Amino acid sequence: MAEVHAARRSRLRDRCAAAGRAAVLVSRPANVRYLAGGAPYGAVLLLGPAEDVLLSAGPPSGDPAEGRLAEDLRVLALPGPGADSAVAAAGLAAEAGAETLAVEEHHLTVARHRALGAAAPQLRLADLGCAVEQQRLIKDDEEIACLRIAAEISDQALGELLESILVGRTERHLALELERRLVDHGADGPAFPTSVATGPNAGAAGHLPTDRRVEEGDFLSVCLGANYRGYRCELGRTFVIGTSPAAWQIELYDLVFAAQRAGREALVPGAVYCDVDRAARQVLDAAGHGEGLEGATGHGVGLEIDEEPQLSPTAMGKLDACVPVTVEPGVHLPGRGGVRINDTLVVRPEADGGPELLTITTKELLAL
Repeated sequence: MAEVHAARRSRLRDRCAAAGRAAVLVSRPANVRYLAGGAPYGAVLLLGPAEDVLLSAGPPSGDPAEGRLAEDLRVLALPGPGADSAVAAAGLAAEAGAETLAVEEHHLTVARHRALGAAAPQLRLADLGCAVEQQRLIKDDEEIACLRIAAEISDQALGELLESILVGRTERHLALELERRLVDHGADGPAFPTSVATGPNAGAAGHLPTDRRVEEGDFLSVCLGANYRGYRCELGRTFVIGTSPAAWQIELYDLVFAAQRAGREALVPGAVYCDVDRAARQVLDAAGHGEGLEGATGHGVGLEIDEEPQLSPTAMGKLDACVPVTVEPGVHLPGRGGVRINDTLVVRPEADGGPELLTITTKELLAL
């Protein structure tokens, strides 16, 4: 993997050199991990005129959650508490003879930006912008392999939970059990706080689990995801508790399923982001539930659970192959509950079979 990370840094360095920037300071943790293989607490990465150096507030802990640093990187652990790795990196860049230092202004605080300027006044600070995020957009085979494993772990954890007795257990208890099962199956941890919603809470986006207990006749919606080697996926399903769903539950489920299928089918290279959103949204609009899809139909996933692209009504970029995204429409009826269905997929051309579905738990409306 050292060669992979070196190639990523080389691409970024070439891009910055073309813009006249001699040195680059990367401070956003996900971007540091993408380029260095790991991101110890407080670490920054300096792509300097002479060498690449990772500076951290202390020695790497060895925690798998931090990743494993590329062996070709020089690692500099700063002595003493309170040292700022970004300020130290600016000093190194100045000592190496750099005249310009590109920084991630969207990540740095104003105070930290000022501290960089004060530490190396001879450097001209320039904005790197979202160059690393743009480079991260299209995933390589190793990244997609990690996402596949994260999805497999998520499917396994949810599948095991569905085989247990659910009635009488609280949302909070079920969420904790799912997160434990993720780790048991090899995840570094949950990709995000697990959501379990029952009864009138079901289908609500971003619902935080409560002490409400599962009851017969409830909708039960679950959203979880595994973090595997830093790569995060998302899986969401809705079920009915009891012997058979009510007519209104079947109708609502079929509607959200149709919207989700429309969104998945729109995932083709070259599709405009907002067109994917529109494909799912218009199904809900036609049934009078367009307000149920708030914000966006989906988003990119990778080293962060919510990254570019955003599949929203106003997003104007176009999809590329090998971009992993979620498709996650839902409808919530206040006081009654609702449905959310969420998959993680990788955009593929039709010649390769179309979008690759990573989360494979059945989308049939199961009565548990």
